[in-house]
Amino acid sequence: MDKYEKDRVILRELASRVAEIAALPVQEEKRRLWRKLNGLRPERPMVTIDQVCWGEMDIDGKLALRCEDKECRAYETVFRRILFQWEYFPVDMVVEPFIKVYKAVNHSGFGVTTQVHTLAAYENADVLSQKFENQFKSIDDVINKVKTPVITHDAAETKRRMETAQWLFDGIMPLREEGYDPYLSIWDPIAQWMSVEGALYGLVDNPDMMHALAKRIADGYMSELDQLEEQGLLCHSQALIHCTGAFTGDLPAPGFNPEKPRALDIWMFGLAQMFVTVSPAMFEEFEINYMMPIFERFGLVYYGCCDPLDGKMNEVRKIPRLRKISMSPWANKERGAEKIGRDYVFSNKPNPAFIAAFNEEVIRKDLEETRALTAKYGCPLEFIFKDISTVGHEPLNLKKCADIAMEVAMR
Repeated sequence: MDKYEKDRVILRELASRVAEIAALPVQEEKRRLWRKLNGLRPERPMVTIDQVCWGEMDIDGKLALRCEDKECRAYETVFRRILFQWEYFPVDMVVEPFIKVYKAVNHSGFGVTTQVHTLAAYENADVLSQKFENQFKSIDDVINKVKTPVITHDAAETKRRMETAQWLFDGIMPLREEGYDPYLSIWDPIAQWMSVEGALYGLVDNPDMMHALAKRIADGYMSELDQLEEQGLLCHSQALIHCTGAFTGDLPAPGFNPEKPRALDIWMFGLAQMFVTVSPAMFEEFEINYMMPIFERFGLVYYGCCDPLDGKMNEVRKIPRLRKISMSPWANKERGAEKIGRDYVFSNKPNPAFIAAFNEEVIRKDLEETRALTAKYGCPLEFIFKDISTVGHEPLNLKKCADIAMEVAMR
């Protein structure tokens, strides 16, 4: 591996810095605070920042990659982002004392390829304006196009990855073979296969086809989970679940075997973002009913994303082992807090536009109002800053936002 020697020197220096941070006592203190929140006995609101517009964040070249090999650059990206976030906006992030080496898990997908046109791209960012073509017009399209996913494991490739990581990082931090963390949304793929507009019209004009499509995907996910469990490919001991701390004393479930984790041992997250405009009855008919067998398999559930759920709480409450509920920037926070009460974590998502067009007064007022409302109804609370598509090319604005959030959370 002589050709990697230069990259190895770079990575070992970065990994050593990460290891020093991971060994700090504050990491276990933050794990303890996350366990308290996720056990519905919080000591204070918790704060995370995720889904950052990294293309705008570099300061003094701290995020610039220097490795040449593709695999080494992937590790370098992770390390540099950890170090950068720890320096500028750590909030309640936990730096783990090991390096993840991902198993070579292959997912065949559902057999449908998106037909998409990119209309515009934002400079130095992953944000795209896209138009998706509707590929489903009938139940025959569902039957002929949607396949059951097949999960396979390339054990030889996993072994190679572990051996490479051992050579790169020996003596610095332990390695952990990381399994597959499933993404199980029915309606996110449909939105790409049909377009959001096409799918919403389909719910009204062709409900039988939409039922068939939802069932085919839900059944595919159940098969996917069966395969992951049988092959011992699921992840376990998650640190994050959908941008929020996942540390909990309630998982894994009794009978846990680290060689063959089960869905029952981990969190999952669910979402139906395009259902923002549908009625509670339609939300239950097309989302909750089809997802229910999937929810029932998991140890804990975090539900919601950008979709405002304050008007659909009766349906959301039917989800088994539900622990966190997203309250997006478009939710009626008081109605949501009243419905959540002490039963679940109120997962507040401040509007990322407040960071894009930075206004300290607006950010502080929003967070303080949210804290007061959730205190009124006794809700366990977390502030989750995510979907940060831009910081207006002012990376230090995110640090200022983080400082404000921690001031509100700690008072």
